[in-house]
Amino acid sequence: MTTRPGWETNIPGPWCRAAIAACLATAAFGQSPESPGRSYRDSPTPARRKALEKFAASHKDTGGALAHLTLGVVSYEQKQYTDAIRHLAAAQARLPKLADYTAYYLAASRLETQDYAAAASDAAAIGTASPRSPFAAKSVVLQARGLTGSGSAAAAIGMLREHYSDLPQPDGDLTLAAAYQAAHDLPHAAEYFQRVYYQYPSGDQAIESAAALVILRDGMGASYPAPSPQAMIERGNRLLAQREYQRARSEYESLASQLSGAERDRARVGKGAADYLDGEVSRAYSYLRPLEVSDAEADAERLYYLAECARRLNDDEQMMEAVRNLGKHHADSPWRYKALGAAANRFLVTNQPDKYVPLYQAAYETFPDQAQAAQYHWRVTWAAYIRRQHKGAELLREHLQKYPGHPSASAALYFLGRLAEAGGDYATARSYYAKLAAQFPNYYYGILARERATQPPVVAAGLSVKTAEFLRSIAFPPHRPAVASQPDAETSMRVARAHLLISAGLADLAKAELRFGARTGSQPYLLAMELARIANAPHEQLHSIKSAAPDYLALTLEDAPPAFWQLLFPLPYQKDLVRSAKQQNLDPYMVAALIRQESEFDPQALSPRHAYGLTQVEPATGRALARRAGVGGFTNRALFQPAVNLKIGTYYLRTLLDQWGGKWEQTLASYNAGKSRVNEWATWNQYQEPAEFVESIPFSETREYVQAVLRNATVYRQIYGNKPEQSRSAQQPRAHRRG
Repeated sequence: MTTRPGWETNIPGPWCRAAIAACLATAAFGQSPESPGRSYRDSPTPARRKALEKFAASHKDTGGALAHLTLGVVSYEQKQYTDAIRHLAAAQARLPKLADYTAYYLAASRLETQDYAAAASDAAAIGTASPRSPFAAKSVVLQARGLTGSGSAAAAIGMLREHYSDLPQPDGDLTLAAAYQAAHDLPHAAEYFQRVYYQYPSGDQAIESAAALVILRDGMGASYPAPSPQAMIERGNRLLAQREYQRARSEYESLASQLSGAERDRARVGKGAADYLDGEVSRAYSYLRPLEVSDAEADAERLYYLAECARRLNDDEQMMEAVRNLGKHHADSPWRYKALGAAANRFLVTNQPDKYVPLYQAAYETFPDQAQAAQYHWRVTWAAYIRRQHKGAELLREHLQKYPGHPSASAALYFLGRLAEAGGDYATARSYYAKLAAQFPNYYYGILARERATQPPVVAAGLSVKTAEFLRSIAFPPHRPAVASQPDAETSMRVARAHLLISAGLADLAKAELRFGARTGSQPYLLAMELARIANAPHEQLHSIKSAAPDYLALTLEDAPPAFWQLLFPLPYQKDLVRSAKQQNLDPYMVAALIRQESEFDPQALSPRHAYGLTQVEPATGRALARRAGVGGFTNRALFQPAVNLKIGTYYLRTLLDQWGGKWEQTLASYNAGKSRVNEWATWNQYQEPAEFVESIPFSETREYVQAVLRNATVYRQIYGNKPEQSRSAQQPRAHRRG
């Protein structure tokens, strides 16, 4: 694919373009996408290395220094440490803006060549870098390793303990253990090697720690500090959390024969949990049901997994028996909280409010500080509202008071407004809608609130003093400040550093630099924009800016420059998208909104369910619809072609829309979850408006999907106007390859 002229110039603001120009002016060898540095990093062949070395030797400017940096980084990655040191040393003096990068790789390379004093010296300089280096925490570990190797283990221990909370783990504990061992403090060495082995059971660090512990145990004899039973159980728990179920099962089985008391009980229950999580539900159920344990927490865990097994085996009676036993014997256990939520969710998806409401209520009342308490309260609140119970309004207000920072607060505001409208209290409705639009401007319900606020009776009403007073009592999160129009000194430096790294062909390090700055600096949105701008393809741009600016929906369009929103809501593959949409009489913005949610515009996207391409078409659907959509010679791989995928995806979307008589909410729910499910959900209640149907969707993924696509379409229209095909700022994709 070719790049449309103007693709890049539509994105960065003036400050960003100036920074880019400044960097590239001093790094001529990096201007081309096929620069020697990038080519060598992508494919470090001997011929490319020779060419890059020749360039570095003949250029004494910044460009030559960047070539040395590239050669040094690649040599380090290839474990050619002597070459790495030579090139990094040549680059160091000429790259003051990247001094921490050369120092980090120099220190790491010198450690490998056992030049410990020089490694410690190089690493020490990183901690004083300004702005703070992405390598700052790692440099403490490198410096400590250098100090330990050069005979200053005590200094290494002091430094590691001083910065312990910032250390990257498990490398921090492993380095501290080695320092204690070098200082002949073997009990502490054993303690920290054990921390690595038991808390980080996967990876090279665990293997290294296991070997060190064998030596320490043999050498220390009776003075060797035995690991605590709790630590031993934690190793199994960590394996379980990492989904290494068979290893976890073996670990628990071994521990059950070694331990006694509470830890033995927990190991025995853990064995059943590993079976359940590994899909061996019947085996786990048969094992756990007769199992007798004395420890209360182990018994609570056993009952939770019994409930889960029964749920998976469709035995609601046995599931509820386990839940009741948890309430009777372990009322305050976190395992009861988990069981209440799982059982309630089962009854939610089968539309049994008389069963799920008490379970959700027990969960949020008994465990008010748990993460899902707000969502559970909302499910109870919504059940009362949609069943037209009198307490619905009271629960909506209570929900706002208890959970003002949860996304469900936007729904509570909206439906309080709708209740006020239904009662003819338009001033109250207007007050709720105004607050909702201001607090959650680009949320689904914020957009609906703006639409409701245009209704003549609402427009004609004033604001309610009583409602305004109530809303002032709610501790809503503070509004995000607008995106800065100009970068501060730190942001400018981050951008300059990133572009020097790009010029060197080190795009992965450039992205890490910008992500670090977005996490730690005062201008995360500007750095998120730059992170997106340097991405290679539209889906990479979108993913980059979403990950670096996750709360963007709390901003109004006026709070950020157009480039910010265009990166978040791009229009790649515009020509094919508009053509296919118009052939099916669909709004192109709705198609773009769907693609943004389905694949983030990645034409090579392949889901775990084997849905392909931009609109995530499954092969069976594609094969059935290809001819009718005007696609001949269908193959599964053809779905990776944007034009083919768009033809079939829009045809399928049009088919669903016709089946639902133009109802977008049901159409989108069917696209995500299947029409048969939506047919059932449509019968659950007497819906008075589309939003009531959407909020009643029991699958969180589908409910949020429908809301997101409808929201996306509105934002697209606000950004680009009414005719996407005439939008001068609509982007075309960059050429890119799969993988």
